Amino acid sequence: MRHDSPASKLQKLIVVGDRLLIKPKSAKEQTKSGLFLPPGVQEKEKVQEGYVMRVGPGYPIPADYGLDDEIWNQDEKEQVRYLPLQAREGDLAIYLQRDAVEINYMGDKYFIVPQSSVLLLEREE
Repeated sequence: MRHDSPASKLQKLIVVGDRLLIKPKSAKEQTKSGLFLPPGVQEKEKVQEGYVMRVGPGYPIPADYGLDDEIWNQDEKEQVRYLPLQAREGDLAIYLQRDAVEINYMGDKYFIVPQSSVLLLEREE
C-alpha cells in the first residue's frame, strides 16, 4: 500500500482556467487590544489572505489561424493556448472572500478563487 504525503496529493489536483487554489492563512485569535475572537469572525471578513498552493493554466485564448490555414488542418494540440496568470505557487494572496469557494481536501480547508478576485500578491524572490 502506497502512502502519499499531503503535498504530493495536492500536486495531483488540477486547477482549471483562471483559478487559484489557496490555503487560508491562520487567523489571529486575538486583536491588538487583547480581545479574543471567537472562531468564524475572521472568516466573515470581506478580504482574506492565504498562500497560493496551485495555479490554473490561465485564460484560454483562441488559436491564431492564418488566411490559408483551415481549422481542420490544425494539429489538435496547438488549438488550446492560455494567457498565464500573474500568481505563482507560494505567493501570499489577498483576495475577496465573496468570490471564493471553500473546499475541504484531506482534512484541510482551501479556497478556489478566480484571479479576478485577487487584490494583491506578495512574492518572496
